Amino acid sequence: MKMKDFFSKDDEKEIDVKIIMISVLSALCLTMNKYLPEIQTRIHFSENEQLSNLAKWVFILCGFYFVVPALVIKIVFKEKLSDYGLRWKGAFKNYYLYLIMLGVMIPLVYFFSKTAAFQAKYPFYELNSGEKLYPNFWIWETLYFLQFFSLEFFFRGFMVHGMKHRFGVYSVLVMTIPYCMIHFGKPLPETIAAIVAGIVLGVLSLKSRSILLGVCIHFSVGLMMDMAALWQKGML
Repeated sequence: MKMKDFFSKDDEKEIDVKIIMISVLSALCLTMNKYLPEIQTRIHFSENEQLSNLAKWVFILCGFYFVVPALVIKIVFKEKLSDYGLRWKGAFKNYYLYLIMLGVMIPLVYFFSKTAAFQAKYPFYELNSGEKLYPNFWIWETLYFLQFFSLEFFFRGFMVHGMKHRFGVYSVLVMTIPYCMIHFGKPLPETIAAIVAGIVLGVLSLKSRSILLGVCIHFSVGLMMDMAALWQKGML
């Protein structure tokens, strides 16, 4: 059975293969990122088991959030990565909105860092008693940055810019649904905030045609959350 058999003659002219590919590939990448980290392997990136497991998680995410979509863009779509948000040109357009977002997040992070749910979740790398921040914690934060870079590329780059030709600004809303869902299991306020952040960062990416400031603010908030959790635990 051919694809066109599922559509009427009027719909055949509207079939968008690119949208179909991005949708299916996005679902597949999200599935792999969910289940592959749970598979036990003999691969170790560090003698520190906790750091090694986190590194494996990050490398899997980077593979399916960045490498796979990037290869599809270059090899299948034959397009430039800069058309999907990897560009400095225009990145600072409406930069003050990013600063406002960061300003709003500072008191929120401080408030929620006092809760047990927040402290139980962050930081992902748990310091052992008496362990200093250097080197393992900062190695983790470097990996954390790579995770945020790949995540922003996937959601605010690959999905938003890949679908905007068909859905326009509504591509942001399409992207926000799975972006919210990857936060399931985290504290409720953070998951709700992800809806707002997904929409705002998506719109800003669409307007500026760049994801780079979004990467910076996302990592800044992540680092701030980790440091706030450590401070509340008396580890700073």
